[in-house]
Amino acid sequence: HKLRTVRKSAAHSSANIVRTYAVQDPTMLRLALRRTNTILFRRQSQSAWRALSSSLPSHEVVGLPALSPTMESGNIADWKIEEGQAFGPGDVLCEVETDKATVDFEAQDDGVLAKILKPSGSQDIKVGAPVCIVVEDEDDVASFADYVLDDVSSADNETPAFVASGTETEAVVTPQPSRDIEDQYILSPAARHLSQSKGLDATVLTGTGKGGRVTKGDVLLNLDSLPPLPAVSVVPPAAISTAAPVAASIPAAAAAATPVYLSEAEVPEPAGSFEDVPNNNMRKVIAKRLTESKRDVPHFYTSVEIELDEVLALRKKLVNDHEVKVSVNDLIIKSSALALRDISAVNATYNDKKNEIAPSDDVDISVAVATPTGLITPIVTGADKRGLSSISSCVKDLATRARDGKLKPEEYQGGTFTISNLGMFGIDEFSAVINPPQAAILAVGGGSPRIIPTPYVEGAEEQEPPKVKTIMTARLSADRRVVDEATAAVFMKAFQEYLSKPHLLSL
Repeated sequence: HKLRTVRKSAAHSSANIVRTYAVQDPTMLRLALRRTNTILFRRQSQSAWRALSSSLPSHEVVGLPALSPTMESGNIADWKIEEGQAFGPGDVLCEVETDKATVDFEAQDDGVLAKILKPSGSQDIKVGAPVCIVVEDEDDVASFADYVLDDVSSADNETPAFVASGTETEAVVTPQPSRDIEDQYILSPAARHLSQSKGLDATVLTGTGKGGRVTKGDVLLNLDSLPPLPAVSVVPPAAISTAAPVAASIPAAAAAATPVYLSEAEVPEPAGSFEDVPNNNMRKVIAKRLTESKRDVPHFYTSVEIELDEVLALRKKLVNDHEVKVSVNDLIIKSSALALRDISAVNATYNDKKNEIAPSDDVDISVAVATPTGLITPIVTGADKRGLSSISSCVKDLATRARDGKLKPEEYQGGTFTISNLGMFGIDEFSAVINPPQAAILAVGGGSPRIIPTPYVEGAEEQEPPKVKTIMTARLSADRRVVDEATAAVFMKAFQEYLSKPHLLSL
């Protein structure tokens, strides 16, 4: 009853809007109605629900917290306590899959879990959305047995439809458009592409372009109200060949003006069996952030080739003489850290809001680690001050806990530089996308043997023969707002010098 009253009130307000804008632009009328109805309905439906809930015992509706600075939504992976169970400060209520990792949602106070509003497996829950109800007294749990949140959430997200008839709102009748343009040119190229890509018929609109032509802006303003394109049956190949002489007589312009569309039911199914796997929250956020980075950050690239023979020899020596195992990636991290220490302009972040460069005194290197749920970048802090053994043990520990989803937020948030190494997967070279707000990322490929010619010595009786060297390609992706080409070149030269002469890493 409360919600029906809200709808009537919203309809009355929409009638006032119609009287105000009916003699003006119909487009302004539609926008004003949509905005007013949505805002009014949401406000009053929430007020009505609060009134309905006032008879319940004292309780707290717990919303989904932001468990990382960039978190906008999350998934409930698993509830650790059951309804009716008491908990204390520090107890884990549930595991939440954020945009970075799976994090424990810990209680801050004593209480009893009265009702779980979002069960395990719930997807794409907005930050702040109710996930459970907590009470102080265990005897109050029974009062929430039939508590349902769906009524409120569906009403809150509903876009109310108001019928313009009877004693309520009168319909606004738009006369049929009069055009001074041929039918095949009714839609501008951009309007045609936009409407047809969404399967909508935009020829019913009143165009605001010259001669009544429908523009892209007309389509954008009316996307929600456009009718779908009529489905066209698929013509068998035999019918196409039989009708070929007739089709040849049709003017090319007329044929181009009548494109053929297939309904969803007429699209042939692909051969073989398959399974649609929903994307997890981490991969969604990664895709969104990388798209924003590639679009907004001015990337440029510098590459260098590095000999790894001395690096490989050092690894063997450390194992044989000291029983210390370090990977090539550990040496790459150390070399990058020392190069960042020397060329500090690359060791910086960029603040989009303030349009400022923020240099960092600490060399904290993010290392890309592939996990079953997506890519994550745990941080090796103070990498320039660590020894090879310390870097090796730190990377192993972070990578193991990253794959198990046990990293703490401070272990993967921040960092001043990123390294992405695909050499162990057989990749020779690639270009990485910058991870904002960092200014650069280093993409490292695998080492491969190459024949390297030796310098020609004039006057020598015998020239030195070519040698076989193990060569690795590294490519730096840098933000042009922070790093210029000359600075990137100097950094890559320093990185090359440290890695090709690993005895310098102790300096």
